[in-house]
Amino acid sequence: MARRVTGWRKLAAAMWGPPNDPQFYGEMEVDAADLLRYLDEVRRATGAHVTVTHLVGRAVAHGLTAVPRLQVRLGHGREHDRTSLDVFFIVAAPDEELSGVKVGSVDKLAVWDVAAEVERRCSAIRTGTDEEFGRTKTMLERVPGWLLGPAIRLSAFVTTDLDIDLPKLGLPREPFGSAMVTSVGMWGISRAFSPLARHYRVPVLVLVGAVQEKAVVVAGRVVARPMLTLTATFDHRYADGSQAAQFAAAVREYLVNPVMFEPALPAWEPGLSAVAT
Repeated sequence: MARRVTGWRKLAAAMWGPPNDPQFYGEMEVDAADLLRYLDEVRRATGAHVTVTHLVGRAVAHGLTAVPRLQVRLGHGREHDRTSLDVFFIVAAPDEELSGVKVGSVDKLAVWDVAAEVERRCSAIRTGTDEEFGRTKTMLERVPGWLLGPAIRLSAFVTTDLDIDLPKLGLPREPFGSAMVTSVGMWGISRAFSPLARHYRVPVLVLVGAVQEKAVVVAGRVVARPMLTLTATFDHRYADGSQAAQFAAAVREYLVNPVMFEPALPAWEPGLSAVAT
């Protein structure tokens, strides 16, 4: 269902184009003790190497579910409800350059299923058997450098603004999904920020830092706790401060107690569960 853009969103669209200007940033720290314990339980029960990044992807999906006004795409002065809640995970490609995979309907998957799908797609990219990645890479290699910028902007307009699916050309519908997640923690970095490229067409990009022991105050005493830092870049055309705060609260709600939002752990039979990166 399409609705006419009104209020601050209409004003924002008139003031700014795609993300050159309308970005704002936020960060939060989460006590990761319960999260890490849950990761250990999931790994033992499923055989899947679920990571903090996979849990953050599920938390982002929970946040978008809690703030449905962020679960839209914008085009032609209207906002359109997205048909599924997909999360794009930025990963390293075989040549060590960053690439990514989109996991569909993350709000409906268990975290170990998210991990398995990320691993399946990453494995296909590494072996050169992922058709979507291969077609996109081929398309980008064939476009001359001077034309690449306009071509990327045109592809974003076609696949997201117009909602057209062109998989045979390496241009799937809404290629970056509803939100993006990437880890800087794998490089030992606890805090970093990233810009939103103009062709992403997503409301938020979340960076996952390394979990580090820090001195914090608990019940009036200074103690060492494992702390996870998340940073987020928001597109102001999609989100205002209030919505960003609601989103952050829902993400925190999930991360401090993920067991409340995940299904019961399955019984694991060796060889049946994928191992995620």
